[in-house]
Amino acid sequence: MLDREEYIEQSHLFRALAERLEEGIAVQESLVSIGQEVLATSKLPMAIDYLVAELKLVGTLSTAMARMPHYFTRFQTFIMAQAEREEGRFDMRTALALLSREAGYRAEGASPQGLFFYRFESLSRNRLDYGHGLVAVADDDLFDAEWQSWIHTVARQVGFIDLADLVSVRSPEYWRLEKREALLAGREDTGPDRIILFGEREGRIARATRGKEPIFFFSALQRQLGYPAVPKPAALVPSAETPAMLARRLDRLEMRIKLLEEEARGGIDLSRFDPKNFRPEQGT
Repeated sequence: MLDREEYIEQSHLFRALAERLEEGIAVQESLVSIGQEVLATSKLPMAIDYLVAELKLVGTLSTAMARMPHYFTRFQTFIMAQAEREEGRFDMRTALALLSREAGYRAEGASPQGLFFYRFESLSRNRLDYGHGLVAVADDDLFDAEWQSWIHTVARQVGFIDLADLVSVRSPEYWRLEKREALLAGREDTGPDRIILFGEREGRIARATRGKEPIFFFSALQRQLGYPAVPKPAALVPSAETPAMLARRLDRLEMRIKLLEEEARGGIDLSRFDPKNFRPEQGT
């Protein structure tokens, strides 16, 4: 677990890097400038120096992040590695937005429940590998042994059992209903047979969204409990051409028209393109 200022600076790193990618600035150049911006009292400047060195040597950021598990979590490294895959469809802008919002959430004081739902939705919405992804989700100091064991169980059962059911059975709401049914049936109530990881409200929302799309489950959690929403990738909008770009385009079209007219009149005089016939007063 890092200090609050580290998570704030991490959030700034990922957000600023995404903004500069949008502006067409190289990643290495962006990291160097961001390294000057972040707090010198944090550990992030040293981490950025290592990221820049690894980028020069290997060309990737995820390899450097993997070598700093004391600073970057395994899930952060997994997200960056997925974005850097040449054959993948996971966009770097989306990956940086995910990492920035998660770091901001942790700076505010993340709960194990909120962090799990945020990470699971990140995998689901972006169609990332659940097997490796959930292993990376569990490998975090915010999750104790019981949480890690349950997340590994989810990794094995996801796709076969609805996530809402997996959450519900770990909430007091599920066992309240079990107790009521036991009393009505005249059976002895034995109480929960597993560790409770979620609250009553999570259990009620899970029960209300059983059999529905997981996105509806996540949206309800965000509306009702204030859990962080996963950022959605913005559509790429082509930038409008500047007057200078339009002027250059017109110059090129004018040159092509002149060449076509010369060819129609009997051929293009190539001698004027010969450097030996060039005189400074003629211009280019």
